[in-house]
Amino acid sequence: MTLPKPDIAYIPCNQEIVEAILEFAQINSEDVIYDLGCGDGRILITAAKKYGTRGVGIDIDPKLVEQAKQKAIKNRVDKQLEIYLQNLFISNFADADVIFIYLLPHLNLRLRPQLWKQLKPGTRIISRDFDMGDWKPLQQLTLTVEEEEEQEEVNLYYWEIGRR
Repeated sequence: MTLPKPDIAYIPCNQEIVEAILEFAQINSEDVIYDLGCGDGRILITAAKKYGTRGVGIDIDPKLVEQAKQKAIKNRVDKQLEIYLQNLFISNFADADVIFIYLLPHLNLRLRPQLWKQLKPGTRIISRDFDMGDWKPLQQLTLTVEEEEEQEEVNLYYWEIGRR
């Protein structure tokens, strides 16, 4: 299987941001969470440990996929998580209750029709830092976090399929 080169560098979320994302998404134990561009799996692993969720991670970097799988095993949540080496633009996430994305604006816009087509009404979508063009979020949260002795502002956007 030949996968395209990543469109964006992997930039991990620190634990404070991970916790804020999960709280903002109103995660509960019944949720199936998809992290599109999951990197090392930290969001899915935290959700599985803290809330008992099931999750699916999709990434096109084989090293990150392997890291995510190993971290899931180490954290004893590997039975709750599936991590795939895939191109998210040809993936199916129809069973998701929550989608998390941290992609660039043009990738969010490219993904938007796929989300609308595949996801059931009420599915929650959270994006870090980048919106979805003219699809206005239902909520937005700005966090100020410490990153290596500097303050950084992080914006989280929240949408639901079927609500505009």
